[in-house]
Amino acid sequence: MVVQQGDGTLAHGGGCLGQRSAHGWRWCLRRNGALTPRQWTVAFVLAGAAVLAVAGLFAALGAVLVLPFAALELVVVVLAFAWMARHAADREVLELDAEALHVARHCGPRCTRVRLPRARVRVHPPGGAQTLVALQAGTQTVEVGEHVPPVLRRQLARELQWALASTGGVAPTTGHWG
Repeated sequence: MVVQQGDGTLAHGGGCLGQRSAHGWRWCLRRNGALTPRQWTVAFVLAGAAVLAVAGLFAALGAVLVLPFAALELVVVVLAFAWMARHAADREVLELDAEALHVARHCGPRCTRVRLPRARVRVHPPGGAQTLVALQAGTQTVEVGEHVPPVLRRQLARELQWALASTGGVAPTTGHWG
């Protein structure tokens, strides 16, 4: 069951993915980032300091060959942190207005945008735990929900179906769609 709450969000079973916007409905589907950029920086500095401290201790005890491996480890950690920083803002933004469903997929520095005519959009819920929600308009198909936990992808599909079925993108203040 999907219900519009007083604040304009859609709720299903205690959680909501979509929000009412000025022109219709909006879903911003992001990665679940546990750390802020500042926390990532602190973690990186602490990891680097720990590697250098251990390498320095062993070098002082005569195991000088530890230093090149510590340097290699730091390079790998820097590359991993750079990759994480590059993809920290990855997201999918779905905006439904009276005319169309607009899908924007942000992956690293790239952004792809697709416009699907509202009257032709069909939502295909995921078939299994690892599949995404398919949005189809004619021959054009877009898969969304990459950053949504698999257990919430069916909820996303139901919310999209409900919002597409509602007239003009305006949901009733009470009621549900099952």
